[in-house]
Amino acid sequence: MPAMTLPDHSIETPPRAPSPVHGFGTLAVHAGSPHDPVTGAVIEPISLSTTYAQTAVGQPVGLYEYTRSSNPNRENFEAAIAALEHAKHALAFSSGSAATANILQSLAAGSHVISISDVYGGTHRYFTKVASAHGVQVTFSPHIERDISGLLKPETKLIWIESPSNPTLSLVDIRAVASIAHQHGILVVVDNTFLSPYIQNPLDHGADIVVHSVTKYINGHSDVLMGAAAYNSPELHERLTFLQNAIGAVPSAFDCWLAHRGLKTLHLRAREASKNALNIAQTLESSPHVLSVNYPGLPSHAQHHITVKQHRDGLGGGMLSFRIRGGKEAAERFCQETKIFTLAESLGGVESLVEVPGSMTHAGIPREQREAAGVWDDLVRVSCGIEDGVDLCKDVMQALEKAAVGVKMNGAKNGGN
Repeated sequence: MPAMTLPDHSIETPPRAPSPVHGFGTLAVHAGSPHDPVTGAVIEPISLSTTYAQTAVGQPVGLYEYTRSSNPNRENFEAAIAALEHAKHALAFSSGSAATANILQSLAAGSHVISISDVYGGTHRYFTKVASAHGVQVTFSPHIERDISGLLKPETKLIWIESPSNPTLSLVDIRAVASIAHQHGILVVVDNTFLSPYIQNPLDHGADIVVHSVTKYINGHSDVLMGAAAYNSPELHERLTFLQNAIGAVPSAFDCWLAHRGLKTLHLRAREASKNALNIAQTLESSPHVLSVNYPGLPSHAQHHITVKQHRDGLGGGMLSFRIRGGKEAAERFCQETKIFTLAESLGGVESLVEVPGSMTHAGIPREQREAAGVWDDLVRVSCGIEDGVDLCKDVMQALEKAAVGVKMNGAKNGGN
């Protein structure tokens, strides 16, 4: 019997990402996805070990010592995020909120931050309840492009943008804000959760850091809680990596593996969700039961010119919101009458969701501040999934009719007009 040939452990692992010349779909499938050099496995194994052996004191066998500091699944996922966001570095966190906290805690006490007013409720909560506790003050602006110069202080270190914003889908010209910020040595952070790296790459428009709730479009299957940040600065990388390890807000190896698997189909899901959202936005815009529609892909959107400039192929993304006639009662009834859309918080999954931000995701923001940002009690937020678009439009239409009838019936019972 011939001698058994042992696997050659000296085989080099293929590059972690294809060349940047490759298209998004190729990068999504292959970036950060080396074949296993021992078994040849096309899909990476999940490395669940929390610790790694050392051949001598301070001499690990490989690259890893302890999973809080680094893990192969997390590193591969981070490499994929960096490739898709055109960044040199990326870090994964246990949630989008953890990514936000990590960035804000990198600022010294006494720092000042400027943020758009129409921001995710969890981010608003962190800015107002937590950041202030460690000496970081935040000023909110409903028109950051117009107001930025007047809001700058010597202590201003960071500008926080959501584009599109949550939940009114307003847009910010990232390049315009970054140009002013950089004249004063101020960093610009863009939360890109609503669009994903497929539709928008903020670093290409001058942002310094892009953040994501990976839970949403990047993972895409409503089964992982994670966050991520991507950037180009080696100094930022050193600072944020230190905080990531010191704070310990890191995701599990299994969640990284799941999110990386979801990322591979991002381009397909984002295109389908955008197509569905555009059709639904047009359906809503033509309905007599709707007061207004917020969707960047509509020519009627006040900042549609930014959509054309900043978004891939002018896509509007899978998120939209609208104000329904009949107030809070009609908004709640609409969400209860949908058959395909699920009444639930979150967004970006393969399934379609609806919610009332004023009573759900943004309920923690004082009413006067919500309304100043356009978050009225009659506002409904819609996350479009990848179901058949015709079915989704029919579902929206029947729910609108039932919501309108319900409001009229209640008005008649109460003696209203």
